[in-house]
Amino acid sequence: MRRKVQRVVYPLMVGLVLLGIWQGLVTGLQLPAYLVPSPTLVMQTLVTDWSALGMALWVTLKITLLAFALATLTGVLISFLFVQSKLIETALFPYAVLLQVTPIVAVAPLIIIWVKDPTLAMVICATLVALFPIISNTTLGLRSIDPDLQSYFKLQRASRLQVLWRLRIPSALPYFFGGLRISSGLSLIGAVVAEFVAGTGGTGAGLAYQILQAGFQLNIARMFAALLLISLTGVALFVLMAWLSRLALGGWHASELSHD
Repeated sequence: MRRKVQRVVYPLMVGLVLLGIWQGLVTGLQLPAYLVPSPTLVMQTLVTDWSALGMALWVTLKITLLAFALATLTGVLISFLFVQSKLIETALFPYAVLLQVTPIVAVAPLIIIWVKDPTLAMVICATLVALFPIISNTTLGLRSIDPDLQSYFKLQRASRLQVLWRLRIPSALPYFFGGLRISSGLSLIGAVVAEFVAGTGGTGAGLAYQILQAGFQLNIARMFAALLLISLTGVALFVLMAWLSRLALGGWHASELSHD
């Protein structure tokens, strides 16, 4: 319990110190709000503009969650395919790497042109950003099995499905959840980048549009408020994935049982 409290209290103390320094510098140097707003002004803006920012947060979160779910499902299925044959993995894995290294900013305009529905186009863009960590981590986990256990399964004449379900998947779970932690944040990044490229406005606009609009209007406090919501969403997604990992692995895996 003490360690759990420390994990919350220590980062919170550092954050409060940084906020205090920020507030002190803005007040002491008398920096104008259109350059650097104070933390108090950012919080006031977050409250007063919550009707627009809250709706934008929901739009961005919806795209993020849809992309994350699609990336997880697609990545797991591709990993299952790779692990069935080393030849298939050797032939197709470079294309997965190609998706990872291709800048989404360069690909997003094409996807938005090809896909008529803006929301679907942004979900596809965010999915491409979040897909590779799921594929790479899950594939690595499915192949990281104990050779002795693999020999035992062969000795018992286990089928491919039995080996996959009873040996490979339990061995891959720590890697899989590690991929989820990375992919959840990348889904959010991909959603925001796709919103920037799409430039959608109106009631269906996300936080990226709020940032663009605030920049055009020199409403820097609102821009900081939108950035704060994006950051808090990313932290919440990471914490949720860490909790799911602890829930799934806490009772048996060494990565969660270790107290070092």
